[in-house]
Amino acid sequence: MDIIVVVGLSHKTAPVSVRETVAFAPEAMQAPLEQMLALSQVSEAIIVSTCNRVELYAASNNGEAAAEELRQFLASYHQIPLADLEPHLYALQGEEAIRHVFNVTSSLDSMVIGEPQILGQIKTSYSYAAEYKTAGLILNRFLHKAFSVAKRVRTETNIAGNAVSVSFAAVELARKIFGSIEGKTVLLIGAGEMCELAAKHFINNGVTRVLVTNRTFSRAEKLATEFSGQPVLFDNFHDHLHQADIVLSSTGATSFVIEADQVQSALKQRKNRPMFYIDIAVPRDIDPRVNDVNNVYLYDVDDLQGVVNANMKERHKEAEQALEIIEHEIGQFQSWMAGLDVVPTIVALRQQIEALRQAELEKTFANLKHLSDSDRKAITAMSSALTNKILHPPTKALKQAQKESAAQQYVDALQVLFELEIAAPEGKLKAVESD
Repeated sequence: MDIIVVVGLSHKTAPVSVRETVAFAPEAMQAPLEQMLALSQVSEAIIVSTCNRVELYAASNNGEAAAEELRQFLASYHQIPLADLEPHLYALQGEEAIRHVFNVTSSLDSMVIGEPQILGQIKTSYSYAAEYKTAGLILNRFLHKAFSVAKRVRTETNIAGNAVSVSFAAVELARKIFGSIEGKTVLLIGAGEMCELAAKHFINNGVTRVLVTNRTFSRAEKLATEFSGQPVLFDNFHDHLHQADIVLSSTGATSFVIEADQVQSALKQRKNRPMFYIDIAVPRDIDPRVNDVNNVYLYDVDDLQGVVNANMKERHKEAEQALEIIEHEIGQFQSWMAGLDVVPTIVALRQQIEALRQAELEKTFANLKHLSDSDRKAITAMSSALTNKILHPPTKALKQAQKESAAQQYVDALQVLFELEIAAPEGKLKAVESD
């Protein structure tokens, strides 16, 4: 019986300096996939290569031997001594391997629990294996099951809810303050990476107007162009404060760029409509006394990090529920895998008993030539009924054990006790088919 085997390393076991040495280029997946499939103990192959993990998924009827071949393959393909990689590698088989991959696709093993990128990355990895025909019956079914498990986790838990990045936490807080941020205006003070990322989140959630200011005006123009916004001269940006519902500041200034009296003046021009100020600069850009102004909400980077930390705790709580879903799905997949041997075993058992029945009938009829045709039919019918009665309990037990994910021990016992020979599928890949 083939089992799932996983060999790899991740951000949990290896620094980026090691991970980057074993990465596989997405535009050149055919060669490593075909080389992996050519290994003597590997019948199906998938390679997952992301910035946070490199993993080899295989189907094999000898887990230990396959794991050793995969270790050697990973090292030799990248021309790295195995001894250098060994401390960072993990090798999983059977149920452990299934659980690991379900955890990975459901983002429970990610650097940030609940992040959505990993599922798309593994779907891409699977598409390469499908394209180059290195994934067969087992890995096709396995990956489709992993995708459905991830969907269940996202649908039935809130693991992807609650912002866990500073920039997205700002969006979440803005929604709480305004109810909705659709149609709102955001002013970005600074044109660095944090401002750009936050702007993307705000626009994706409904903000329609973006103002950008920066000490270097050309950078403000560039970022404003990216978001179809309006660049503002840094020396004049205070004159635009009243236009902004949301102000996000991240500069390298050594003193405050926004004072409380400037915010008070902007609020009067807005007729006291609320404003949300986000200060993610260190040192801070916005005078903390701004928070004392009525209808103005100021959050600095520590406030936002506190929100992120609280939300991360909530995601970890949701992960507990996700793990229950995964355990249930592991049982279902193992039941399906066990069924791959159940049917051939039942067929082989019936064929063997039927062959014995026919042989004994021939002997009996050869020694009792005086029997009439009706007598022969009666004896034949009796032997057939007796065979069915004998085969019914083991057949029933096998089918029931399959439902309870315990079929393999019955299959193994029957194959030994009755000396059954189960025909192996032709070639390494029996079929390339989906769930």
